[in-house]
Amino acid sequence: MDPLNIIIGINVLAQFGAHYTGAKQGLRAAMAEVKDKPKGFLQKYPPYLAALILLLVILGLFKIGVFDYSEGNRTLRITGLIVYLSFSWLQILCYKSMGDFYSQDVVVFKKHKLVTGGMYKFIRHPHYLSQILADTGAVLAVLSYLAMPFVLIQVPVLVMRAALEEKYLKKHFKDEFDAYKSKTGGFIPFIG
Repeated sequence: MDPLNIIIGINVLAQFGAHYTGAKQGLRAAMAEVKDKPKGFLQKYPPYLAALILLLVILGLFKIGVFDYSEGNRTLRITGLIVYLSFSWLQILCYKSMGDFYSQDVVVFKKHKLVTGGMYKFIRHPHYLSQILADTGAVLAVLSYLAMPFVLIQVPVLVMRAALEEKYLKKHFKDEFDAYKSKTGGFIPFIG
């Protein structure tokens, strides 16, 4: 197997453990007291899309649905690997920052508190940004032509989901959310 693919494979396995913890917490959140929870495709579609991308990246590890690993593509693959490793673990830090308020769903709990520390001090959606960049990096690292269209679809879907999430946070936290929003960027510090 290709050495870069071995590194990606090891990280995918490590990520499964970390994501399992997040999923378990998300399941617990689904059973907790919910104050407000939207319905619709933005609630369930993004996690399914992320799972599909992961599956296609795993197939890419075995050189299924990938471009040729020529020497000319090595720099692109290494750059993709660095981006993937960095942002996949940044995403785990986002889970940790959210603590008890993390959920795979867009949801406001009855005892919800607005999280403004850690990476959330600078941007409101580090989890979504990390998802986009980690998936993009992984796709570039394995050169998966099967997964790339889904990553491109994922970008506007996660931007729409972030807008939905902000609508619900504004509804619940009102002025506190407005003050937080005025000090942070959406996906990029100090922008939006």
